[in-house]
Amino acid sequence: MRIGIQIPRFTGAGSPEHIGPAFARIAREADGAGLSSLWVMDHVWQIEMVGAAEEPMLEGYSALSYAAGVTENITLGTLVTGAVYRHPGMLVKGVTTLDVLSGGRAWLGIGAAWFEGEARGLGLPFPPTAERFERLEETLQIAHRMWSGDESPYHGTHYRLERPLNSPAPVQRPRPPILVGGGGEKKTLRYVAAYADACNLFAGPDLEHKLDVLRGHCAAEGRPYAEIEKTALAMVGRDSSVDQVVDECGRLAELGIDHVICTGYTDDEGAAAFLGRVAEQAADITPAGR
Repeated sequence: MRIGIQIPRFTGAGSPEHIGPAFARIAREADGAGLSSLWVMDHVWQIEMVGAAEEPMLEGYSALSYAAGVTENITLGTLVTGAVYRHPGMLVKGVTTLDVLSGGRAWLGIGAAWFEGEARGLGLPFPPTAERFERLEETLQIAHRMWSGDESPYHGTHYRLERPLNSPAPVQRPRPPILVGGGGEKKTLRYVAAYADACNLFAGPDLEHKLDVLRGHCAAEGRPYAEIEKTALAMVGRDSSVDQVVDECGRLAELGIDHVICTGYTDDEGAAAFLGRVAEQAADITPAGR
């Protein structure tokens, strides 16, 4: 069982000049504690489930590049990038750059985008739902093409790339892992089966059902279900104990979750070290099906 940390807010640092040092401290502690992954949300406003829109929010890939410079081993990704916010060619180039500069530690975490308020607020593209999913699928196709070294033109419904050259190539082989976030049963989980290396689901009561749906899409795609890394986003309360979190990891492992990404009060002082103790105890937990 692998344990990751998501940093959903930056309010604890106080004024803007303190955000960088505080974020660096969390990243270093997470790396030193042996956590598998570090994630930030790819939002430009704070989301209402966490706090007010006006709370400090860092742009995701700038934050991850900074984290790469102060860490050595932990993998780095967004949970998750809204596909319509960036042109696919520039997105793949950005993730490739992160992978090269971090020594092969980047993920592409991606979804269809859902926060219309921030998009309208900053003038970002936010087409209707069906088109957002079409653009997500084309972005996944372009990522595979660029990371395979195929420079032939890509002509999709929404994107045209005349020469998808990507140099330098990423450090990871065959490419940085792709995680598709979300539990949509008709499209999102089908895209996981068709294009991704990992899924990300909420650790809620419908998790087992969502995994069964993914299993069905894998069968339809002729893809071994076991190839997909199953990640789940789990809330950690300020009063949670190590034993409680380890028990939750065990429950998720019984459903087949490989990688628990902890969020909640993970920007608190000492939270990364706390999760390091969780990771030590959870290391011997074997997910079902492994």
